[in-house]
Amino acid sequence: MSEQEQDVRQQERAAVRRMPDPLALIVGLVSLGIAGSGILGRAPDLSAFDARWLLAGGAVVLGLVLLVASVRKR
Repeated sequence: MSEQEQDVRQQERAAVRRMPDPLALIVGLVSLGIAGSGILGRAPDLSAFDARWLLAGGAVVLGLVLLVASVRKR
């Protein structure tokens, strides 16, 4: 394979658009929100927050992801 063909293939790979990682995007936005809250000195009231709901919601999301992955065509 010539050097020119390799250059063309590298340019094609670079031109492919990739979607951002949704998990990293969400974590980044949450981190920005927490940092902004810390800078402003306004902490949200989390006294009514129950971590068990977070665990249950995570289980539901994981179940849906596994269901969609099993149904999706390869």
